[in-house]
Amino acid sequence: MLLREGEARTFVMDRRLGCSLAAVAGAVNAAGFLAVGYYSANMTGNLSSLSMDVRAADLPSALSCLGLVAAFVAGAVLSALLVNAGRHRRHRAIYAYSILLEAVLLAMLGTLDMVLQAGLRGAVLAYGLSFLMGLQNATVTRISGARVRTTHMTGMLTDFGIELADWLDAVCRQGDLAWMAQVRQRLALHGGIVLSFAGGGVAGALAYGWWRAGALLGLAPILVWLALPGAVADLRDRLSGSPPGPVH
Repeated sequence: MLLREGEARTFVMDRRLGCSLAAVAGAVNAAGFLAVGYYSANMTGNLSSLSMDVRAADLPSALSCLGLVAAFVAGAVLSALLVNAGRHRRHRAIYAYSILLEAVLLAMLGTLDMVLQAGLRGAVLAYGLSFLMGLQNATVTRISGARVRTTHMTGMLTDFGIELADWLDAVCRQGDLAWMAQVRQRLALHGGIVLSFAGGGVAGALAYGWWRAGALLGLAPILVWLALPGAVADLRDRLSGSPPGPVH
């Protein structure tokens, strides 16, 4: 799922990767809100809160929202830098390594959630989780050619609405069957991602209520499970002397 990018990817690859990572993102978002009172993936809401805080001259709250946005952008920047470096060095598993990095950092945040004192804990978790959501969203956006986003449900719901309208129009006009099949695929992709994010949010909220920091630690192995096959396959090819895959 993490070795091919852009037009080389199939619908099944995008659906499996998108739904899996969206579920993780939903769980992180819900657990993060219960932990610190912020949605780590909701940059629309954070920017809106920033505007309201500026209007109310609430400088500490405005700076907090600005920090969340900056952390999300920093995560996206790091992802893009890693991908660009991997392309230059012909590492076809660079996307897998990016998700493995997310897993390691998420496990570290879960550990810090257990050991830090209350004041410092909130800031580290809020900014750290926003950083990870930016990293994940940028990684999936690049590998899918912007067809999939795992934290941006506003965009996914917009796409779903457009595609639903296209499908209804094709049905009413008895449109081309091949076109209708493509629209149904996109409906399944974006609808599945939205449902996975929501389901992950429910699971993350329940898990954090039961295990607190253990919930964040428990998400890290899921990311490892998703990324490890691609990383192992790439390492095996390099050790065997096989030529690196094409750089897209």
